[in-house]
Amino acid sequence: MWKCLVSTLVVPVRRQNTHNMRLILQMHTISWELYAKKLVLPKQEVNMAQIINGNDMAQDIRKSLRNELLQFVAAGHREPHLTAIIVGEDPASKTYVEKKVLACKEIGISSKTIVLPKTTTQEELLRLIDEENKNENVNGLLVQLPVPEHIDERTTCNAISADKDVDGFNEINIGRLALDMQCIVPATPLGVKTMLQRSNIQTFGRNVVVVGRSKNVSLPLAIILHSDGNHAAKGMDATVTICHRNTPAKELAKHCRQADILVVAVGKPGLITKDMVKPGACVIDVGISRIQDEAGKFKLVGDVDFDEVRQVAGHITPVPGGVGPMTVAMLMQNTILAAKNQTANRTD
Repeated sequence: MWKCLVSTLVVPVRRQNTHNMRLILQMHTISWELYAKKLVLPKQEVNMAQIINGNDMAQDIRKSLRNELLQFVAAGHREPHLTAIIVGEDPASKTYVEKKVLACKEIGISSKTIVLPKTTTQEELLRLIDEENKNENVNGLLVQLPVPEHIDERTTCNAISADKDVDGFNEINIGRLALDMQCIVPATPLGVKTMLQRSNIQTFGRNVVVVGRSKNVSLPLAIILHSDGNHAAKGMDATVTICHRNTPAKELAKHCRQADILVVAVGKPGLITKDMVKPGACVIDVGISRIQDEAGKFKLVGDVDFDEVRQVAGHITPVPGGVGPMTVAMLMQNTILAAKNQTANRTD
């Protein structure tokens, strides 16, 4: 390119006398900076992914639930009640429960939070759960996870009555979900499902990769995504691949690049980078971690390198403001569903 430019200037010059040379040079008094500018191609605009705003979506759902609840109460039923139990003084657990309590208040669900000391024994916790199970005024019951190490999580979740298990962690609800039966679906997977549906993300026959294999989020989500949409659980008919900590890095990247929908839920900041994402894919970031930036300030981030991945993805959820608010909204939905089911069972 530069040789061509030089020749257009030099070749005619050799054929002219000194006077003509000056004239030609005057005609071409364009600085090399301007030539350089002409050679630089216009900067291509990057098509940023559409952000799936969990805050806005959850707000719309809470409004709908509020109207649904008003009709339920107007029909002569009492307002639903949710009891949340916290074992220990974990700040994150308290924050999560506070958000759930605020959502209850907004929608019209009564709630109670029971905070137990970290020294609470397994037997003491199970006795309390049994009391709440037998309390007919309690429609929804949850134990905020994680629990202290001396308390068995699975035993705790299974102790909660399946019809009051608004977290959807009881083995009965998980088993019914796996068998495509009606059940209370875990709140976070249900939130992801709802986000995909409300964002018009097609799942039928699409390739989905779930990174993570937790029994409370990733596994039930994989079940929802792959199961038959014609059955009672209303699955999403996708082809699902599950990756986890033992998936080699190269294989993880390969699987992720094949995903039309990529869901990440491992709690490892920046795990998913731009080169691991298929152009136009929908990226759902369930992970959330608290990290310290260069300025020493703490912030919440997900498992996805948001700023980079947003340049190639078609849709993406932010952290915070993505899956988190939807999880709380789905918990409210599950509480109302539990209340309705219990009311129906009492009248049968």
